[in-house]
Amino acid sequence: MKKIGIIGAGFVSQAYTTLFMRAGYQVMLSNSRDKKTLFSVATRLNCQIGSQEEAIKFGDIILVAIPFINYTQLPAELLSGKIVLDATNYYPARDGHLGQLDNHETTTSELVAKHLDKSRVVKVFNAILAKDVIKDAKPNDKSDRRAIPIAGDDLAAKQIVFTLLESIGYDYVDVGALSNSWRFERAKPAYCIPLSRQRLNDALAQASKEVEVPHNSWQTNNQ
Repeated sequence: MKKIGIIGAGFVSQAYTTLFMRAGYQVMLSNSRDKKTLFSVATRLNCQIGSQEEAIKFGDIILVAIPFINYTQLPAELLSGKIVLDATNYYPARDGHLGQLDNHETTTSELVAKHLDKSRVVKVFNAILAKDVIKDAKPNDKSDRRAIPIAGDDLAAKQIVFTLLESIGYDYVDVGALSNSWRFERAKPAYCIPLSRQRLNDALAQASKEVEVPHNSWQTNNQ
């Protein structure tokens, strides 16, 4: 599992491309436009670029870092059997209001998994700001690492992601099934705040489905 295809080429994807490659993974970056638009990014990061289809075929693991509302455009058949890392977040102001999420009937990752019903979906990498991805990684120091929350219904897939997280320099907290991933979605206490494993566990436990932290407080409270 040393090849990672990335769907989405924004700042988050570019930061993880750097970390993955430093850890010895091969990476192919893609976006929704012509891959030629990624030429300058590929030159700067020294990574491979391809179409979305090429990135999916290339990767053993696929990182999805796109606006949440676009998840229905992901090609379910092409992603069949793949480990899919869901880094999407639901922002109603951008994505429009979805009753199932507003009413806490399901989670973002469960909707993604329902669409990608033949994939092994793992919710991870959504609860960290792009600017912190490289800064907070400690690949050569296992003491006092930042912990990343992770959820998924496929334990074997999660084990592979645990190894990935450790290799790029992060600790982790397994939150359990995809149905529990609401605990680290947007506007929850664990969202985008740098925390150790113990402090992350505490923040996850404090989460309430009906209560949101102040909008964008995770930007100002990021320490």
